[in-house]
Parts: sequence; C-alpha cells; structure tokens
Amino acid sequence: MTTGSASLSATGLGYSTAAGRPLLHAVSVDVAAGECLAIVGPNGAGKSTLLRLLAGRLAPTQGRITIDGRPLATLAPQQRAQRIAVLAQSEPAGSMLRVREYVSLGRIPWRERSAADAHGRAVRQALSACGLALKGERRLETLSGGERQRAGLARALAQQPALLLLDEPTNHLDLRARCDLLDLVRGLGITVIAVLHDLALVGRFAARVAVLDQGRLVACGVPAEALRAEVVRTVFRVDAFEAPHPRDGRPVLVFDSPLPSAIEAA
Repeated sequence: MTTGSASLSATGLGYSTAAGRPLLHAVSVDVAAGECLAIVGPNGAGKSTLLRLLAGRLAPTQGRITIDGRPLATLAPQQRAQRIAVLAQSEPAGSMLRVREYVSLGRIPWRERSAADAHGRAVRQALSACGLALKGERRLETLSGGERQRAGLARALAQQPALLLLDEPTNHLDLRARCDLLDLVRGLGITVIAVLHDLALVGRFAARVAVLDQGRLVACGVPAEALRAEVVRTVFRVDAFEAPHPRDGRPVLVFDSPLPSAIEAA
C-alpha cells in the first residue's frame, strides 16, 4: 500500500517570520526509515512550525532538510507529494463530498503515473485500513468527529507516502479512538512523525520523542529518557513519575500537577 519508508534528517533548522520574529532555533533531528517519532512541547513551542518545515510547506531561514539523503528543497511539489503526506489539525474538505471521493484526493500526486485500477485499489486499501470500508458512500457531513479524522488519515494513506506527518492527530477523539488511531499509524510500517498533545500517549506510539520549548530542542530520545522528570517539570510545569503497569509490569510514565509547595519551591 505504500512506496517504502523514508529517512529524514534536519540539521540546524531555524525559522523566522517575515517580521523577523524567530520561531525555531537550530533544531536538529534524524529519523530512521520506518521509525515513529513524536514531537511534544507546550503551546507556542514551535511544533507545528517544525512539522511544516519538514513537509516542505515552509522554507527554513537556516539549516537544511534531507529525505533519503536528498535535499528536500530540490524536490518539485509533485515529487514531495509522492513521498510525504500530511494530516493537519483541521483538514478542510467539502462536507458534501462522499468519503470515497475525499479519500481519492490522495491519489492526485499519482494521477499521471498509475492506472485507474491502481488508484481504485489504493483508495479501497486506505478505507479498509482506517475502518471506513463500509462508509465510502457516506457524505463527510454525516460522519462523527472521530470518523472524519480517520477519513483524513485514509486520504493521506491513499497518497502511498514513505513519510507521514501528523499534526495533533488525536484532537477531538475520545480515549479509545486515540489509542486505536495511534496503534493503526504505528503499524503502517512507514516513517511517521507526529505532533502529540497528550504526553501519556507518547510511549504507546513513539520509539523516540523530541521535546521543544520556546523554539528550541531541549531533549530527544526514548520516551523514558526525553520525558524524564526534570525535563517535564521545566518544560511543562508538571511532575512525571515512572510506575509499573498494573497488567504486565512494564514501566509507564504518569503525569500530575505538582503540589503547591513544590511550585513555590521551584
């Protein structure tokens, strides 16, 4: 269903607005082919800006990005679309479109390079992977918020990307739907970079996590290391604890507001 996995390398990325306001400062991160990386940080940390840079939707004012060793800036828009799919926080779509029609939009980058039966097969596979096989003829306006989010993911998968970028994909989803969506994405076998809001979901999804604060990369590594107590306290102003899972004993991270006395001491 995909065209393989892509490796990505970002070196010294910086980005400033046209007015000169810096949003990112010298961010470097490498993502191996097939890896799932989470990006976390408080509001305004630069997470969405970094994702837009990695997607090629913004050009960095400093640094460079390569995909499979090739500079991202040298790829034409259609070439980028054949390698990279993006699911934004809010996907604009005509509410009168049928789900199958909406998912078919993901085939636009391949329109001139694939036969009609290949397009149809990719759309069917994407619908099935996202649990929408029986809802292809429904109009988007009739879907629940969670179903719309899965339709957006199906559109991205129909694109057959080697790199999938997700900007807070669990927004507006209930707890079970969040877990199901992240399990689905993790099992795709492609490279995935996702901005996540809920720290408790990071360990379920990502092999590594990058922590941003005020436009700077302050930690990057396996969740237990990058989300260690002192990093979480400094960046998010909450406490982090490692505890054994009651079902199988594996270590899990638990987050809680610090006690008032601890806040005063900080």
